Amino acid sequence: MQLSSKILSGMVLGIILGLVLNSLGGADPDQTPLIAWIVDNIFDVIGKVFVISLKLLVVPLVFFSLVCGSASMGEDVKMGQVAFKTIALYLVTTAIAVSLALTIANIVDPGVGINTAEAANYVAKAAPSFKDVFIGIFPSNPFQAMVEGNMLQVIVFAILVGVAILQAGESGKTVLRGCQMISDVIMRMVAILMNLAPYGVFCLLAKLFTSQGFSAIINLALYFGTIVFVLFLHASVVYTSLFALLTRLNPLTLFKNMRPALLFAFSTSSSNATMPITLNVARTRVGAHNSIASFTIPLGATVNMDGTAIMQGIATVFIAQAYGLDLTMSEYLAVVATATLASIGTAGVPGVGLITLAMVLQQVGLPVEGIGLIIGVDRLLDMMRTVVNVSGDGMVTAVVADSEGLLDRDVFNDLSEQDEHQKAIAG
Repeated sequence: MQLSSKILSGMVLGIILGLVLNSLGGADPDQTPLIAWIVDNIFDVIGKVFVISLKLLVVPLVFFSLVCGSASMGEDVKMGQVAFKTIALYLVTTAIAVSLALTIANIVDPGVGINTAEAANYVAKAAPSFKDVFIGIFPSNPFQAMVEGNMLQVIVFAILVGVAILQAGESGKTVLRGCQMISDVIMRMVAILMNLAPYGVFCLLAKLFTSQGFSAIINLALYFGTIVFVLFLHASVVYTSLFALLTRLNPLTLFKNMRPALLFAFSTSSSNATMPITLNVARTRVGAHNSIASFTIPLGATVNMDGTAIMQGIATVFIAQAYGLDLTMSEYLAVVATATLASIGTAGVPGVGLITLAMVLQQVGLPVEGIGLIIGVDRLLDMMRTVVNVSGDGMVTAVVADSEGLLDRDVFNDLSEQDEHQKAIAG
């Protein structure tokens, strides 16, 4: 079996086992102590160790890949135009995502008839101001930024190091060779973890569905279904249309090539944890040059939140309808603007999806405690949102690489060679 087939099998088996255990009593130690012990001490431990191992590689992988990428650019690529194209595409797709979400939500009316008395008290964390975010992009201590996992600061420092290497002559070439060797070793570690992925994925999903099952979806079925539909519509129509228009390549091939990263994204619900896999896939299966992928993928994992923007748009309409409030056209435009800019404005903040949703609700005068209505299904939806986010990262990476003449179309179109390359990496 190919690796992606093994991961998919692990996902399916994990979900089935989780639903079976949930029907037997779930992870409640009072009702089913044996199941609770298995979930807490086997599934939870293996799943968390797997995710932690992925996160372990994020900072060194991003730093050394981006150093090598920016130092290797030379005169072929201008960092400024690559950054402009990347950020512009991320902002445009996010604006389209939230606009599409608002339109569909107003057609479906998912919040009509919802009992707001069930809303839990929800206190949102304060989001930083745009000024603080902009200043915070630049690291005062690069090692502290790496320890804290502040990816925007790591990206800025890595680019500065890469540019300095490029201008340092023979000394720079020596340092660059060392960075390339370290990057190769880290990619080998990524390949090792990819081979262990089916087991980690199985445990993650078995634990999740044992604890939650599908019971949380029943009361919010219309809200849940609306988000799932818009997520699918955005990925299958907006991404494919933009990709085909800007590259003249087959978008279905892109999704096939991205499949390992998308399966990881679904299982971990974290763009950051999936980043090592996404970067590996972007290079070896999509065909993007390292100088592009090492910039667009980490930036996208930090600021590209199309899936989250869709949730915010639908949740805004849902909460407004649940409380019997009507939004004006100007308020809808404010939702689009706030959700789009907030995707960058709250980058790197824990619980970013609910924080940005709180910002959106406050912007249009809706009760923030309404978030308590949707928390029950947010974990399951987060899995699908992350798939859309990672899909967007891959699409933008391919488009930017192609626009710079740095997309290897032979690699992109020939999966058989890529599979052999992946096997070679994995040993």
